[in-house]
Amino acid sequence: MPRPNILMVMPDQQRADCIGAFGNPSILTPNIDALAGRGMTFTNAYVNHPVCSPSRVNFMTGWYPHTRGHRTLTHLIQPHEPNLLRYLKDGGYQVAWAGARGDVFAPGVTELSTHFSGFTTPPKKMGMGPQHPVGSPLYDAFYHGLRPGEETWLDFDEACTRTAIDWLSQKPKGPWCLWAPLIFPHLPFEVERQWYDLYSPGDLPKRIEAPGAGKPQFHHAVRQKLGTDRLTEDDWQEIRRVYYAMISRVDHQLGRILEALQRTGEADNTLVLYFTDHGEYAGDFGLVEKWPSGLDRSLLQNPLIIAGPGVKPNTTATTFTEMVDLMPTLLDLADVKVTHTHFGRSLVNVLSDPKTSIREAAFSEGGFASDELNLLEAAKGEYANKANLQHEQPSLVGRAIAMRTKQYTYIYRLYESDELYDRSGDPNETKNLIGQSDHKELISDLKSQVLEWLFSTADVIPWKADPRFPKVSQGSHDTFAP
Repeated sequence: MPRPNILMVMPDQQRADCIGAFGNPSILTPNIDALAGRGMTFTNAYVNHPVCSPSRVNFMTGWYPHTRGHRTLTHLIQPHEPNLLRYLKDGGYQVAWAGARGDVFAPGVTELSTHFSGFTTPPKKMGMGPQHPVGSPLYDAFYHGLRPGEETWLDFDEACTRTAIDWLSQKPKGPWCLWAPLIFPHLPFEVERQWYDLYSPGDLPKRIEAPGAGKPQFHHAVRQKLGTDRLTEDDWQEIRRVYYAMISRVDHQLGRILEALQRTGEADNTLVLYFTDHGEYAGDFGLVEKWPSGLDRSLLQNPLIIAGPGVKPNTTATTFTEMVDLMPTLLDLADVKVTHTHFGRSLVNVLSDPKTSIREAAFSEGGFASDELNLLEAAKGEYANKANLQHEQPSLVGRAIAMRTKQYTYIYRLYESDELYDRSGDPNETKNLIGQSDHKELISDLKSQVLEWLFSTADVIPWKADPRFPKVSQGSHDTFAP
């Protein structure tokens, strides 16, 4: 059997519960749903970090964000560090990155890891820009609204889609890997009319309005700083309408890429993956966007779908799965040997038998230590309030770890109260049970499991050994050049 081609379509900030195949009857995602119908849907897949760059880096490396300090927007994969695309390129794959973004690889690594990156059709517009006065409720909620005109804007995602189609139209020699990481439905919330008109605010599911008992302090602080408590329910439903429409736009672009794949004649020998880097609050708890130490389910559940050769069609896998598991899975299927220590677990056996379990729990992490203030995000414009809040109250982005088991979610927080949720009666994790005396033994057990996970994944030893007694030149080294 030939090694499969690999097509990865990765939207940004895509909630798992905003896809038809994941149980949402109000959203229109026919192409994503069709992909799920011929593949496998993972209902307990979780990202390992709630922010873009750390999540994408840990997907590429199989390392948790804490393992090598890849916990910020600016500590990216280095030339000496392993990554999925470079493994595939060195393993004989033709590797393309449509519309390469600058939030994964340090300088030079993209060129080392791909045969093609960038655009065949460059974008002409990136977005509308703010449409409401600075300091107004909708400005602070990143709401832009309806894009003018009737045509699809040639923005980053449309240029990425056209580039992916162009690359596939050349019928690349296999095996090949094409990665198409999009920006939508990442805010700001704006979209063209053809998708906006698909929805009516009254038809959308209600958000989680309750602030939640015992939620982390940043929930209240963000609502106060951004003033999202000034938004009416009609405002929230309008924001969610645009978010849903942005997802339908992504779905349409996925469909076009899959049609291009079909025209190559290689569809039957191509693994197709749809997944995200993290989710979006979209009004839940009165919040929008994400937060570096936000570990709520809406941010962390990953809408992972895999279809193609060796995958049992129209099936659902319930095993816990993490973002780190994708790298070893794809390298196993590509018959490429891994040569570094990682923490992923291959899904190959799950793909043929969805009842297979590879994990009993999923771990996620985020945030910073109090002495890392200089590493926190700095931003202007619409993001200024969010970034400034982190600098004003760094404890709000304190380091935190979430562990999700079949029934419970336990969150350890470095600078504030821990959290415990019983998802059997509280699937949206709204009521923190941490202070209840009848849970003390359970909390102690979950905390010990978090400690064991953290200790066992704390670092990695490179497989390439350094000489123990290297030759050292004698005398002055002032003019030494390696």
